Amino acid sequence: MPAPQAPFDPNQTPKLTIAELDELVGELAPFVALYGFQVDEIGYGWARVRLPYDFNHVRPGGTISGPAMMALADYAMYVGLMGAIGPVALAVTTNLNINFLHKPAERDLLCDARLIKLGKRLAVGDMSIHPEGDERMCAHVTATYSIPPR
Repeated sequence: MPAPQAPFDPNQTPKLTIAELDELVGELAPFVALYGFQVDEIGYGWARVRLPYDFNHVRPGGTISGPAMMALADYAMYVGLMGAIGPVALAVTTNLNINFLHKPAERDLLCDARLIKLGKRLAVGDMSIHPEGDERMCAHVTATYSIPPR
């Protein structure tokens, strides 16, 4: 994954590990298991999350459905945010915008998420989705998360 752009130092240690994230999500977000999301990498303000190719996510025409890609991007944003702020279960999406660029190949989809702004109450992220082995984006996503007061 390319190093995140400012304001984050790519060498900064994430605030939780993949194992800690899996424990948090296992307790509070059972939908993650339904999609089969896998966190490949987590950093401070960035993440790479995989959606394994599964016929249950395919729509007519043989492509992964839009709702599955939206869920992938939303979860990747959550993972990147947790990497920056630690385990905050009630951080929630307030806005998500997706542009579908082309039909992805019939393989796992990878979503690279990075925070582009992290404030006290809001975080803004940028996500790109591409099939494994093909760096061409099949979808571009932006999202905003609300962070509860701590």
